[in-house]
Amino acid sequence: MGRYIAKRFGQAVLVLFLVSLFTYFLLYMMPGDPVYAMLGGDITQEQYDIAYAQMRLGDPVIVRYVRWLGDFVTGQWGTSFKYSESVLDLIAVRLPVTMYLGVLSIIISTLLGILFGVVCGTKRGKAADSILTTCANFGAVMPAFWMAVLGMYIFSLKLGWLPTHGFTMPTEDLGMSLRQCVLPLVALSIGGIGGTTRQMRSGMLDVIRQDYIRTARSKGLTEGQVIWQHAFKNAVLPVVTLTGMGFRNIVAGAVSIEQIFSIAGMGSLLINSILSKDVVVVQACIMMIAIVVVLSNLLVDVLYGILDPRIRVE
Repeated sequence: MGRYIAKRFGQAVLVLFLVSLFTYFLLYMMPGDPVYAMLGGDITQEQYDIAYAQMRLGDPVIVRYVRWLGDFVTGQWGTSFKYSESVLDLIAVRLPVTMYLGVLSIIISTLLGILFGVVCGTKRGKAADSILTTCANFGAVMPAFWMAVLGMYIFSLKLGWLPTHGFTMPTEDLGMSLRQCVLPLVALSIGGIGGTTRQMRSGMLDVIRQDYIRTARSKGLTEGQVIWQHAFKNAVLPVVTLTGMGFRNIVAGAVSIEQIFSIAGMGSLLINSILSKDVVVVQACIMMIAIVVVLSNLLVDVLYGILDPRIRVE
């Protein structure tokens, strides 16, 4: 197991290195002058030369990449041109907001998706299966931003039940936090619930046909024991992968959801920084997104090795 984890960790480090390489050079090739992006176009030649020297733009690009990578690893992420604040401080404030909403949506999606999938798999062809499967298919194909706009129109603008914007941590005001989180969480979770339900249903339908399930029934076990003690642990394996993939969608969904609900998280920070060509913030945001995704994939690999010993043996 130790060698298995070490191998996966080495792959994770390699992926992060490649992401940093592509991120830096793709942003380097973006059109526009970084000096003018930082100071604006209305500057003198002297001011331009001073800023150009301070940013050390005259150095070869590979030298600047190595310097940037070393600074990133040591926590020296620079200062935002747009916000005039430390990039590390900006992300330290906004990342918890995105992770709070994202992790909650993954928990909701996984738990409800597993429950609905088990019901569909064990009630195949019945009314519960038909209704839940139809809803799952609908939810899986609906874009998160469309659900957000629809929910805001109905529950905020028409009914006036929920606020249209803002975010408050539960430690500050629990009641307001719950009201502000309902619509973003629903929008972020609907797709995950649909996908998990479909995957869990397929897994259950495949597992309950196996010989060991018939053997368990022949021993006199109740249907609940057969489903939850024998069928569930094998049917849930693909859902582990799907849940890990959900972490990739935390920021992907946050980009649109945070813009719609005016939530100051990583998604809105990334979009605003791209529009203002705040390169140092864009680089840091992309790297943080990559770290979250790689760590989630590493966790999924480790869980797979624990749940299925055949994987770590291979």
